[in-house]
Amino acid sequence: MHETLSGYRKYFNQIVGFFVIEDHILHTSQGLVDRAYIDELWDMALSKTIAALRTHSSYCSDPDLVLDLKNLIVLFADTLQAYGFPVTQLFDLLLEIQDQYRETLLKKWAGAFRNILDLDNYSPISVADEEQYEKLVGQFPFHDAELEKQPFPRKFPFSELVPRVYNQIKEFIYACLKFSEDLHLSSTEVDDMIRKSTNLLLTRTLSSCFQNAIRKKNIGLTELVQIIINTTHLERSCRFLEEFITNITNVLPETVHTTKLYGTATFKDGRHAAEEEIYTNLNQKIDQFLQLADYDWMAAEAPPKASDYLVDLIAFLRSTFAVFTHLPVSLAWEARAGEGRPDLRAG
Repeated sequence: MHETLSGYRKYFNQIVGFFVIEDHILHTSQGLVDRAYIDELWDMALSKTIAALRTHSSYCSDPDLVLDLKNLIVLFADTLQAYGFPVTQLFDLLLEIQDQYRETLLKKWAGAFRNILDLDNYSPISVADEEQYEKLVGQFPFHDAELEKQPFPRKFPFSELVPRVYNQIKEFIYACLKFSEDLHLSSTEVDDMIRKSTNLLLTRTLSSCFQNAIRKKNIGLTELVQIIINTTHLERSCRFLEEFITNITNVLPETVHTTKLYGTATFKDGRHAAEEEIYTNLNQKIDQFLQLADYDWMAAEAPPKASDYLVDLIAFLRSTFAVFTHLPVSLAWEARAGEGRPDLRAG
């Protein structure tokens, strides 16, 4: 039954048909059945129905099927309630199925995020004309007065990953909202459900995808720097996601019981992981240069020309620090400053 919607539909139709007929007999016959008998039948049927739905729904891995099942259960409950049967337990069950729905959504969006990260070119977006520019700023909340003054083609600081991830988060929020429809929940309950689900998406699903992407063996310094830039802009967009949820639920974020989004922490963690990977890669590369170097560190006199190994090392460091020019100014200066391991997290 859990594999197809038609199986659930047939199951519900049989139950509804039985109790509609019993109700008709109750109201058209004299003493053939009584209310107590039908109520007893309903209590027994309801407990078995809930047990069956709880078992079969737990095997559903398709969020669309879970959502369709929810709509069927609501229709089933509303129909039988119209005949006077108590259905509170069915709506309680839907709150359990809501957790299952959220898990299937998280798995689906994990695949979407992995796909975005795998396909991204980790290069700043370039737009050729005003139409492309307006389209992009319509997809992602970004405003830069200096960029608007520049001639085309204009280059955004972030890559395609940023607007795509941002819009996937919004799509997830819409998907969560769909399940709450017709469940007779208050605006506050819907808002709380959406925010908690979105927090799981950010702190568990998206965070894990970023961490895995950062630790790939073939990822380069340029890509890591772009990830730092991308996560910085995604972090700044979190307030717009807050506004987006508020506009949907009409629950102000200042409300006492409103759950806050943890997006800022998620993107900071991703940025810090990228910084750590940069430190590790730099240290390993420098160690490799020095281990290969045939250089007399204890020479009494300076050699007539610089060691080729040290020349190569300096060239590598110059090209490396050139990559940091794409970082926000504060981060770039911190990367250049000091001896040993710089701390990009300062400030």
